[in-house]
Amino acid sequence: MLYLAQVSVRDLPEETSGFQLLAVQESEEAWAVLSGETLLPSPQADKFSPNLLVLVETSSSKDILRIYDAKTWVLEIVQRYLTCGITPEFITQERERAEQWRQSLTLQSQELDRRALELEARREQIQALEEELKREKRRLEAGPGNFSESTSENAG
Repeated sequence: MLYLAQVSVRDLPEETSGFQLLAVQESEEAWAVLSGETLLPSPQADKFSPNLLVLVETSSSKDILRIYDAKTWVLEIVQRYLTCGITPEFITQERERAEQWRQSLTLQSQELDRRALELEARREQIQALEEELKREKRRLEAGPGNFSESTSENAG
């Protein structure tokens, strides 16, 4: 795992030096700020200046694999996001805008579903009317012939 940490060098021999874990990388572009004080004890911390920000890569068992200065990483974040106007407010606005789009698309989808159901119901009504018209046509076609034959029989 990768952590953003602050070097914590202790002055007294009974105190433990280490890395104060500040944030953990959750995915390529997502970090979570750690709450509380989590110290990763390590004698390697004495090699760094106190309070320096570092990136600490650990194994799953929290063994330190690599430690490096976070300066380049921080500058990359500043260059990538902050120089082009991506601020927390901008991200919040974009998140709200995306949520509004999602809600709008959901409403549009529901409206399309409703219209599709209406069209299906109308199609069924039209088919029922067509069937009724066909039966009526057959009855009328059969009716005048039967009617004229029965009329001629009555007349004779």
